[in-house]
Amino acid sequence: MQTTVVRSPETTRLSAAPYVVAAALFLLYTCWSVHRHRALLTRGYDLGIFEQAVRGYAGPGAPTSTIKGPGFNLLGDHFHPILALLAPLYRVFPGPVTLLVAQAALLAVSSIPVTALAGRVAGFGAAVSAGIAYGMSWGLQSAVDFDFHEVAFAVPLLAFSLVAFVERRWVAAAGWAVPLIAVKEDLPATVAVIGMLLVWRGRRRLGVTTIVVAVGSGLLIVGVLLPALNPTHVYAYAGSTTLDGQDPLQRLFLPATKIKTLLWLLAPTLFLALRSPLFLVAAPTLVWRFWSANPSYWGTGFQYSAVLMPIVFVAFLDALPERRARAAAHAACVIALAATMLAPLPLRGLLDPGMRGADAVRLALARIPDDARVAADNRLAPQLTSRCEVYFFPAYPQIGVLPEWVAVSDPPDTSMATPGSMGVARDRLPALGYQVVLQDYGVTVYRR
Repeated sequence: MQTTVVRSPETTRLSAAPYVVAAALFLLYTCWSVHRHRALLTRGYDLGIFEQAVRGYAGPGAPTSTIKGPGFNLLGDHFHPILALLAPLYRVFPGPVTLLVAQAALLAVSSIPVTALAGRVAGFGAAVSAGIAYGMSWGLQSAVDFDFHEVAFAVPLLAFSLVAFVERRWVAAAGWAVPLIAVKEDLPATVAVIGMLLVWRGRRRLGVTTIVVAVGSGLLIVGVLLPALNPTHVYAYAGSTTLDGQDPLQRLFLPATKIKTLLWLLAPTLFLALRSPLFLVAAPTLVWRFWSANPSYWGTGFQYSAVLMPIVFVAFLDALPERRARAAAHAACVIALAATMLAPLPLRGLLDPGMRGADAVRLALARIPDDARVAADNRLAPQLTSRCEVYFFPAYPQIGVLPEWVAVSDPPDTSMATPGSMGVARDRLPALGYQVVLQDYGVTVYRR
C-alpha cells in the first residue's frame, strides 16, 4: 500500500526559500559586476590577471599572466589550482564576463546552506531575513565590487562545511573543508581549525586526519610549490610576516583600522557570533591580515573579507538564543540593508548608470586586432585580455618586450602607477618606435 506524503505550506516555503534567495542574489551580483565591467570599472589587477590564468587552463596550458610579467606562472604567486574548474566554461564562453558570472553564482550558492539553516532554527521569515542579511553583508558586496578572485570558491565551501558541522554531519563538514586547500595558500590553516573543532566535538580520528592533511599541504605549498613556480624562487609574501621588533599585540590590533574591521564583522550579527566556537574558524584569516605590513589587508575593502562572511553568519545562527532567534535574524537583515544604503556599500552603485563614454572606448580599442600583443594600462587591460596578449603599461613596452600596440587612458589611469611613471613611459614611446594611430574618446592607441 503506497503512502502519500502531504507537505504543509510552511514546509514547502521553507524548502523553496534558500533557492529563491540564492536566485535573487545571483541576479543582483551578476548585474552589478557586469555593469562595472561595461562601465570600465574593472581592472587588469585583478580581473585581467585572472582571465589570463583561466584562459591558460582552457588552452589547455599553464595559468600564466603576461600582465604580471612575460611567462609569469600565477601558481608561483598564489596557489589556486581550483581555477582550472572554470576552464570548460571559459572555452564555451571566452571573456571576462564569464569569470564575473561564475563568481556571482558561487557567492549566491553560498547563501543556500545559510538560509536553510536559518529556516530550521527559526522558521520561514527568519530564513528569508538571514539569507538577505548574509547576501547583502559588506564582505560579499566588497568582493562583488572588486573584479574576480579565487576566494569566490572558498565562500560556498566554507558555508556548506560549517552548516554541516552545526548539523553534526561530521564527515560532510570535513569533506567540504578539505578542497579549500586548492583555493589559496592561507586556507589550509582554516581547514586545520575546522579539524581542531572536530577533535573537540569527539571526532578525533576525522579531526586529526583533517589537521594532518591541512598542515602538511600548507607546508608543502608555501615551502616547496610556490617558491618552485615563482620566477625568483621565493614565496613572494613571506617578507610581510617578519616581526621587525614590534610588540606582537600592537602589531595585531593597531592601528585602529583593525579594530574597526572587527566591529564591522561582528556588529551585523549583534555580536552573537562570538558565542559560537565556530567563530574560531575566522582566526587564521584575521591573524594573517592584521599581522601583515600591507595596510590593504586591514580594512573592509576589496575581497579579503568574503571568506569571513559564511563563518560569522553560521556562527551567529549556531549561537542564536531559541526564544529570540526570529527577532535576531530580522535585526541582522535590517542592519545589512541599512548599511548598504547609508554607508554606502557597493551595491548601492546600481542606481548610478555610470556608462558615459564606455562604448566609445571599446570602439576605439576595436582598432587593435585579435591575437595582437598590446601593452595596456590597468583600466583598459581587462577589455582586451579575452582576445589579445596583454602586458601591463607602464612596465611595458621595454627593450626585449615590445608589443606592437599600446593603449593608454586619457587622463592617465593611476590606480596601479604614479602619474610620474605614466608620463615617463609615454614620453619614451616615440624612441621605441611607437606612433599615435588614434587619440579620441579618452584613449590613445599607439602602434609600432
